[in-house]
Amino acid sequence: MNGKRDKTASNMAPFQYSEKEQAFIDEGGEVFPHIMGTDEMGRDYFVRVVYGTRVSLTVGVFAAIIVLIIGVLYGSISGYFGGKTDLIMMRIVDIIYSLPDMLMVVLLSVVLREVLNIDQYPALQKLGTNMISLFIVFGLLYWTGMARLVRGQILTIKQNEYVLAAKISGAKSGRIIRKHILPNCISVIIISAALQIPSAIFTESFLSFIGLGVQAPMPSLGSLANAARAGINVYPYKLIFPALMICLITLAFNLLGDGLRDAFDPKLRR
Repeated sequence: MNGKRDKTASNMAPFQYSEKEQAFIDEGGEVFPHIMGTDEMGRDYFVRVVYGTRVSLTVGVFAAIIVLIIGVLYGSISGYFGGKTDLIMMRIVDIIYSLPDMLMVVLLSVVLREVLNIDQYPALQKLGTNMISLFIVFGLLYWTGMARLVRGQILTIKQNEYVLAAKISGAKSGRIIRKHILPNCISVIIISAALQIPSAIFTESFLSFIGLGVQAPMPSLGSLANAARAGINVYPYKLIFPALMICLITLAFNLLGDGLRDAFDPKLRR
């Protein structure tokens, strides 16, 4: 209201106005309708959900990029060179795959906060130790599925005649992978990266819900759901809105992945 938040408009139901806002409307002023009500501090809950969705989507996209880069590089090297290189690299993947991701997030949060004292850096303090540890865990653990997928594709593609011809002509391994192999498995990589986004969003939302993800005052869908848990008996809609948004985002990206898979599948083309 006039660019200021009405602190008396706390925990209001959807499309409800406080006494000050109603008086301002009666005087001819305009107030943004509280589509989803307000939170305990009088902040518009719709704006909070939109902002939390932006944060969750940002986390999901960045996590997918991290997984894409590390997984493609690692899987390409393992699948192309094969032999002992492939054996050693896949055993490393098996070890990483067995590590508990939730425990790693907790341990990294403690290390970043207590040992490295990362809160002394203003730029990193804004993200919070939990968010930084979450990105580190994505970079350390979540690329293994992408690496296995790329490796399997390259093991098949590298037996084709055009790859053997490139080797005979003296092309370097990096050029063969970049010019001849990866372009032929790009569809699988894109589909897997698209499906990685909702997985990362769900992981971030779960960690934020239990207090290990995004830290206040930065909102995310998981932290909003966690904050709404305390008043679920009185204000159940506060939990429904972020949970519904998580479901819609997950469904949207899963449909996108299915659509990309169908678009890249030559058997479905007419």
